[in-house]
Amino acid sequence: MSTPDDPSEPPLAPFPAAPSVSPFPPLDGEGGADPPTDWNSGADAHDLPIRQGRLAALRRLAFPPDEPPGEAELAARDLRWTGRVIVVATLVLAAFNVAAVQNWARQQAPGWGPVTVRELADVWAARMALLGADQPRQGLREAYRGFREARFPVQDGETQGRD
Repeated sequence: MSTPDDPSEPPLAPFPAAPSVSPFPPLDGEGGADPPTDWNSGADAHDLPIRQGRLAALRRLAFPPDEPPGEAELAARDLRWTGRVIVVATLVLAAFNVAAVQNWARQQAPGWGPVTVRELADVWAARMALLGADQPRQGLREAYRGFREARFPVQDGETQGRD
């Protein structure tokens, strides 16, 4: 179904021609050269004189700036940072994830070493429980169990089916 505002026949007149002058400036490589300016292409903003006081000049003379670090210094700094991250992560896991160490120790084959590790893990777990470090793990476990055992309430007049 057509409406009077939507004619079904194309217009009989040709489309209007595009304007010859663009309202937008030309892109690089298009059109003529830029108009001449007073811009100095060899100028560098870092060459401008900076006015400093006598104390600042004395400081630069007495304490010259250090050279930027080389690749060896940057690699050593990155290695120190990585080592610190590993140590902190290990300590956090040792304090808050003692149950994983206990489970791992219980899965090992019987022997003097695994029994010693198991006993140390039990003692460590007891010490961390005294500090309360096992509380976040226990809270998450209880919340998960409560969510898993949640049931929809029975409405009045409905009979409860088999689970």
